[in-house]
Amino acid sequence: MFKKIFSEFRIPVRYHLLFWTVYFIFNFFRFATINNDYWYSLKSNLIEFPLNILITYFTIYFLIPRYILKKKYFHFFALFSLSLILFYLVRTGLNYILVTKDIWPEAQGNQEPFTLIHVIELSIGAVYVIALVSAIKLTYDWLNEKRRNDELQRVQLQTELNFLKSQIQPHFFFNTLNNLYALVIKNSPNAPNVVMKLSEIMQYVLYEVKEPRIGLMKSINYLYSYLELEKLRYGDRVKSQISIEGNIEDIEIPPLLFLPFIENCFKHGTQEQGDIKVHIDFVIKDNFLYFTVQNTFSKNKNTVSKHGIGIKNVKRRLDLLYGNNYSLKTRSKSNLFTVNLKLPLDEN
Repeated sequence: MFKKIFSEFRIPVRYHLLFWTVYFIFNFFRFATINNDYWYSLKSNLIEFPLNILITYFTIYFLIPRYILKKKYFHFFALFSLSLILFYLVRTGLNYILVTKDIWPEAQGNQEPFTLIHVIELSIGAVYVIALVSAIKLTYDWLNEKRRNDELQRVQLQTELNFLKSQIQPHFFFNTLNNLYALVIKNSPNAPNVVMKLSEIMQYVLYEVKEPRIGLMKSINYLYSYLELEKLRYGDRVKSQISIEGNIEDIEIPPLLFLPFIENCFKHGTQEQGDIKVHIDFVIKDNFLYFTVQNTFSKNKNTVSKHGIGIKNVKRRLDLLYGNNYSLKTRSKSNLFTVNLKLPLDEN
């Protein structure tokens, strides 16, 4: 029976056993010191100990959930008072029969049972134990609920991040397939090379992004592949450059952060004539990653206001991953559009 009851407690059984063991030892030495009678203290506590357990668990796991939490306060106090009376009668009776006729040796003056002061004394002792255990349980439940809410928040965050990444992937392939379609329509000899480059990037987008973080060097390599893909489409019109400053060997970042910005360069940066210039900088400094991309754009394409689904998703992912610990700024001047992204490198 007790095993079944304990199995329903949220607090592990070992903690219950530890608490009551400490409580028994404390009470035993306390009464033994007061009366200088260890044998009396042992017998008295053996009587009181199981009764305290029963009334405590009855109050915490029956009365409080059934009446206090349902705002039936009168019923609670009535039943709680009855349980205290029953506790007093059983405890005093057993102590009188099994332990000693001198029912209250630690008291000064009148030591008779069933007096008002004796009833109050034993009731206060029971209420003290109930209050102590209730405080421990409430604290444990609060910490447990906090851990649960933190875990739910983490799962929700991860679910949203996975959803955002899943949106970026088809968006990326849609744009690339459109490029491939344009080349096929023109019977371009570059179409097979586009397919090969696309297959390389597919490995990144379909497999690498499943990890929460990937190496920065790997992300940069796929930016190279994407730029080569666009060069197959636009030929010598694409003038691109990637510069790296600082040690990036051991740096890891969330996947798919930079690719949408580069896609944006070609979505809004293509003009009817003239070069398509894309300049990308990665700088590692003071435990921050500074990412800058600058590209030419056509003013009539309203680049500033139209960033597309990819950029919106990156912004949302940055909010979820870094909170207020990152900076993303865009600027347009003349026919140049610039993105500046600053990320901390010690975020988990």
